[in-house]
Amino acid sequence: MSQASQLRLSDWGVIRAQGADAASFLHSQLTQDFALLDREHARLAGFCTAKGRLLATMVGWRGGDEEILLALPAETLAATLKRLSMFVMRAKCKLSDASAEFAVYGLLGEPAAEAWTLASDGEAVQVALPGTGRALRVQPANAPAPTGAAMTADDWAWAEAEAGVAWVRGATVEAFVPQMINFEVLGGVNFKKGCYPGQEIVARSQYRGTLKRRLQVFETDATATVGQEIFNSADPEQPAGVVAGSGSKGGRTAIAAEIKLAALEGGSLHLGSATGATLQPRALPYEIPPQD
Repeated sequence: MSQASQLRLSDWGVIRAQGADAASFLHSQLTQDFALLDREHARLAGFCTAKGRLLATMVGWRGGDEEILLALPAETLAATLKRLSMFVMRAKCKLSDASAEFAVYGLLGEPAAEAWTLASDGEAVQVALPGTGRALRVQPANAPAPTGAAMTADDWAWAEAEAGVAWVRGATVEAFVPQMINFEVLGGVNFKKGCYPGQEIVARSQYRGTLKRRLQVFETDATATVGQEIFNSADPEQPAGVVAGSGSKGGRTAIAAEIKLAALEGGSLHLGSATGATLQPRALPYEIPPQD
């Protein structure tokens, strides 16, 4: 199906939810609507604590009439699987780690498509991601790699940051309410669905206009790591934000960072300390609706 540049995302895994209640169970636990999920779309979703903090972020789609598959960074998979399993109780849903059965690929250079639309190619599925020509492909582990030139992990990470997309990683577990990484703008939160852990906090952040932090994109000449703090020159003692994703190429680094909105109004932003590498703001590739 693909002639795009491709990279096997060895740091991603897959959770399988199997059973008559698989969709309804995930619907009750995640930030997105899985009860009405069809075969032509995937869902961007988050799994929150009771305080609305993201434990994990993932992409989910129907693998069958009674099967939902969730692709997510492997470093959060085991804890997510364990915690979700605690809430299954009497639901007809079995959760398991299916990572060994699948290979997850990132693709660049795909034809433009609406984010979260799903295409099927035999046993493989391909999910259009936010950002120009980006897709996530999940296929059987023993299937040949997609056609197309290989790219580096930094190529993919740069494209992720440039697209204003960040996934919860080990270093950022419980660091964000969904809106802090623009998750609702990207389609990861359904505000009309029923209860899920942390829903009250997430809804309050949305409707009371209290959000003081957002994900922004920056560029710098230094390398960055997920979880690294960002400082404002006007307030050097307190972190102004945190790196949520980054990738380097050509001696430059693109960073997706959760940042205090007030820190964008004055002073300069720096990586690691108030005297660290200067961060140059870049425009987000999507619009953030104003708070009421």
